[in-house]
Amino acid sequence: MTPLERRAAGLPYVYNDKAILDEQYGYQDELARYNRTMPSEHEKRRQMLSRIMGGVGENCTIDTPVHANWGLRNVHFGSNIYCNAMVSFVDDADIYIGDYCMIGPGTVFATAGHPVHPRLRRLRYVYNLPIHVGKNVWIGSGVQIMPGVTIGDNSVIGAGSVVTKDIPANVVALGSPCRVAREIGEHDRKYFYKDHELDFDPEAEQLP
Repeated sequence: MTPLERRAAGLPYVYNDKAILDEQYGYQDELARYNRTMPSEHEKRRQMLSRIMGGVGENCTIDTPVHANWGLRNVHFGSNIYCNAMVSFVDDADIYIGDYCMIGPGTVFATAGHPVHPRLRRLRYVYNLPIHVGKNVWIGSGVQIMPGVTIGDNSVIGAGSVVTKDIPANVVALGSPCRVAREIGEHDRKYFYKDHELDFDPEAEQLP
């Protein structure tokens, strides 16, 4: 099997194969053009994202600069997603992010890893596993999300966390390695940050 065929089959492969790099550089060139757009060029950015991404819904923002190994080709956004600046999508495998997610600056989505065996690393072998993020997830700044991880709906990942294993829905999780700290519940209905109390009911039909 060629490296391209091994990559498609989900097997470890040599990443610096010429056929792979030639395709990859083309996608990176497109992303470099996106990074040179002006912040006020909303419609131009929207059109570019719809062309270069694996999929993107409505009302999505990706602030620049943004890095992606495959130029966002393997990144799939739902709708109403905000991605802050300096995020890296190591999108050698697919990255799926659900509706209404917020992604903090400096976050890394790393679908790729290298074998621990030293000879395989010296010969430039890599493996890829997809990442899945559910709906309405808030990922704090500087979070590192490792290959194969799934994060459930509505969860919050604390800033600086290293997410090496799956995180369930409706929890606050943090740390290195990232672990569930607590479920989201009544406390979060009363306080918006530490001991700072909300002046309204977040579950009321009409909000201020």
